[in-house]
Amino acid sequence: MTDEIQRFGQQDIKILKREPLYSGFFNMVKYAFKHKLYKGGWSKVIEREIFERGHAIAVLLYDPVLEEFVLIEQIRMGAVATSESPWLIEVVAGIIDEGETAENVCRRESLEEAGVEIKHLTKALSYLSSPGGTTERLHIFVGEVDATQAQGVHGLEYEGEDILVHRVPVQQGLEWIEQGVVDNAATLIALQWFALNKEKVTESWLNE
Repeated sequence: MTDEIQRFGQQDIKILKREPLYSGFFNMVKYAFKHKLYKGGWSKVIEREIFERGHAIAVLLYDPVLEEFVLIEQIRMGAVATSESPWLIEVVAGIIDEGETAENVCRRESLEEAGVEIKHLTKALSYLSSPGGTTERLHIFVGEVDATQAQGVHGLEYEGEDILVHRVPVQQGLEWIEQGVVDNAATLIALQWFALNKEKVTESWLNE
């Protein structure tokens, strides 16, 4: 079925040129490429600037005993232009550095950003953040934690992080989707996936 829907693959695009434009905390690269057309033949040469920030994880921290999420709040410069407040309610997240596994990053970031240790970890899904402009793929997880350990302000000072921890009842967290309190993609997707798969996740933790 997948082959019938997606008729083209990696062999149907030709990368003609890769030109680095900027290298800093993130990178910007200009690509020139051609690709096969649905009507047959090949496209003209297309140029696109692509934001390359690596790949990342996002982990929804959940206490099944207290029925609470552990969420965080921090400032996001990208939210200034369109948000009532650039301080966003989020799940724990972090970039996967070279040599790290996604699971290791989940555990490291949960300690750094929320001060809690993950007991069990379940992979939910992965998705492309914005494939028209960036190569980033985000891996979503759900992690079991003890919410009573979640409190205070966290983050790495040398990275300028100032992260406030919140304990949020599950029902409230899900209501925040409809209320627009949560409006960033990773957190929305993680909460919605949890709402659909809660029983499956908690049962798998009991059997580990």
